[in-house]
This record gives sequence, C-alpha cells and structure tokens, in this order.
Amino acid sequence: MALIVQKYGGTSVANLEKIRNVAERVVRAKEGGNQLVVVLSAMAGETDRLIGLANQASENRPDDREYDALIATGEQVTVTLLAITLNRMGHKARSFLAHQVRIHTDRAHTKARIVKIDTREIEKELKKGHVVVVAGFQGVDSENHITTLGRGGSDTSAVALAAALKADVCEIYTDVDGVYTTDPNLCQAARKLDRVSYDEMLEMASAGAKVLHPRSVELAKKYDVPVYVKSSFTDDAGTLVTKEDEEMEAVVVSGVTYDRDQAKVTVVHVPDRPGIAARLFTTLSDRNIPVDMIIQNASIDGFTDLSFTVSKKDMKEVERLIGPVAQEIGAQGVQYDQNISKVSIVGVGMRSHAGVASRMFAALAKEGINILMISTSEIKISCVIEAKYTELAVMVLHETFGLDRK
Repeated sequence: MALIVQKYGGTSVANLEKIRNVAERVVRAKEGGNQLVVVLSAMAGETDRLIGLANQASENRPDDREYDALIATGEQVTVTLLAITLNRMGHKARSFLAHQVRIHTDRAHTKARIVKIDTREIEKELKKGHVVVVAGFQGVDSENHITTLGRGGSDTSAVALAAALKADVCEIYTDVDGVYTTDPNLCQAARKLDRVSYDEMLEMASAGAKVLHPRSVELAKKYDVPVYVKSSFTDDAGTLVTKEDEEMEAVVVSGVTYDRDQAKVTVVHVPDRPGIAARLFTTLSDRNIPVDMIIQNASIDGFTDLSFTVSKKDMKEVERLIGPVAQEIGAQGVQYDQNISKVSIVGVGMRSHAGVASRMFAALAKEGINILMISTSEIKISCVIEAKYTELAVMVLHETFGLDRK
C-alpha cells in the first residue's frame, strides 16, 4: 500500500463535471490499495475573479491580510465539492482548509512560505481509510491569520504535504501531460520528457516554465520527493521529476523556456560606491519583491548604470519605491521597459560541455535578435530580448540544440 499525494489544478476542477472526473481518478487509485491525500486549487478563473473584486473594493492596494482572506476562499469551494462527490460515490472523504490541518507559514502575506505542517489530523483520517482533501495555496501564520503562497502555491502545498507525510510519491495533475522540451503551444516540435532532474526542473520553473512552481521543486529536491507531472484528462505516464543520473548528464540542453512576465528597470548614472546596490535592493526585499537578473555596467568617472528585472505584476510597486531611492542616492533617473521577455536554455549536461553559450548567442545573432541582458548558472543560460522576438528565439534555440530529435 502506497501513500500518494495528488494535486489538481484549476482547469482540472473548473466545473462539477471535471470534479467528478477527478473523483473517479481518486477512486481508482484508492481501489488500488493506496492511501490518498488530494490537494486542490480553486476553479479556473476563480482566483482572478476574487482579485478583481478586491481591487474594485479598494481605491489603492488592498490590505494584504484581507486580500489573502478573500482569495483563499476559492479552494474552500473545490475541496468541499470533491469531498461531497467522493462520499456520494461511496468513498469516505473529509475536506480540510489550511488552518484545520495547521499548515504553518511565515507572515509574508500573498507570498508566504511554509514553515511546518502538523500532520496529525490527516494521519488520523487516513487510518480510518478516508480520502483526505486539502485546500492548496493557503496557510496560517503565528497569529492565526490566513496567508496565501502566491501563484502556483498549490503545487507547493502538495509537495510540502508529501514531504511531511513521507508519501511515496506526489502526482501533479495539470492540463498538460508532462514536462516538454519547450512550450508545445509555441513550438510544434516540442517533445515530452520521460524524466527530468530536480535541478533542471527548478531552473526551467524559475526561467518561465509554467508546469511547476519553483518552490515546489525546491521542496521536492530537499526532501527527495518523487514528483510526477501528469494530465488529469489522459492516462499518460507523464514526466518524473527525480534525482540526476549519468544518462541525464549526457544531454547538453534538455529544455528551452521563456518568460514574458518580465520588466526591466535601469537606474541611470548611479554613483559607483559601496552601499548603493544594498540600498536599492533592500528597499525591494523589504516589500517581498523578488528580483531576477541584475547587471551593472562598467564604471566611468565614478558612475555606472544598474539594470535589473522584476515581474510585471510588481512594476507599480517598484516604480513607487525606486523613484525616491534613486533621487536619494544621487542617480540621474530611472528607466522602465516592459516590452521584453527572457529566453533560457537548461540542461545538466552544460556542466561538462564547452561552447554552449557561444552556440546560443550565435543562433540568436543569426536571426538578428539582440541580447539586452545575460545571466548564467551552472546549468542555465538566460537572455533578455525584445518581446516581439520571443517565439522566433524559442524555435531557433530548440532546433539549434537538437531538441526536436530524440
């Protein structure tokens, strides 16, 4: 008997018919002799609807505590509907919200991180033979306030529960049947991968791949949780996210990703002295605004330009914060550019193969695509380019590194 944690996204529970399909899949796994913990997102579009209501009700930015309390309600609907459906089918099920099973988080509303999970209530229900249905995306802080984990947070909820319960496997069900070499909606030559390493998946997720949330992959790697990415609409085996092995290292590049949710901020003519960068980025970190790429130009006559990228959704707040700080440190001004995207190549084989970056840059240059920013890690190379070239860049890089061939 295996303990399985299953997670279903918004498209998988978009209406009652789809919730019944999920229930049937859960029942098949249960009748196979397994214990089941099921984590659900809100119905597709529901979180956006609730965010819209919050914005309409507030003249400016809604209070973070009230915002979280509102948008966490979407999952309450889906978990109770699935539990009701399973009970009607003759399989005992209990639904739980985060505060009922005590998914403890820090106090960073809208982007909270899970600190610990009290599994006693879940284990008690599993011992009774019940299916446990848990609301994803949400937690509770030390003051008993509802928190949310940010976009893709239900993936993180599922993997965290799998780790806490020492589950045999975590299955993430989405509207795609696995992890592809690139977005199949953008590139028809994209191939589904049978396996991908934790490190590759983490880099793909952080570089724009929407299949798994980066924090869920971090947890899977840390606690060695095998994760399958599957479609809730087929019985395909999906993609296994697991430990790296020698076979994976033989492949130089395993995927091409892109991220259109990027904006570039350039602080112009900044005094080049100690503490300036710290002053800028502390302002952003204090508001829990993640910064992706950072580039500083060579200093000329004691001044430099400092560019960095953030998510487009954070741009209003960034503009509000950075303008005054730029004045304070004596910068000449701030430039903003939302007409960009980031394309990346990822592969553990980069560690042992030379010339990967030059091949990437040459392929983009051949198509007349100018590179605005570059960042690298051990197994990833990312380039910021003009947004209009995104699709072309992805297809060219996919072909350059032979990803259309097995």
